[in-house]
Amino acid sequence: MYLYHAVDAHGQTIDFLLIAKRDTAAARRFFHKALKEAHTVNPLTVTVDKNYTYPNAAKTMKKAGEFWRFTKLQ
Repeated sequence: MYLYHAVDAHGQTIDFLLIAKRDTAAARRFFHKALKEAHTVNPLTVTVDKNYTYPNAAKTMKKAGEFWRFTKLQ
């Protein structure tokens, strides 16, 4: 089981997703879930903590216009 966990700049939990498989589809699903609220729509930075699925998911979502183009992964 893998825990996807999103927190804001103040350390408050935005959303989380517990999933059996860690892949790009799961990362995209999590991004869609976490970024659906008005206050989380356009994050400036997403810290990926060595999760190898995030860069592919973000790249795919940016191309599709589903992810803010100015968001940076770190």
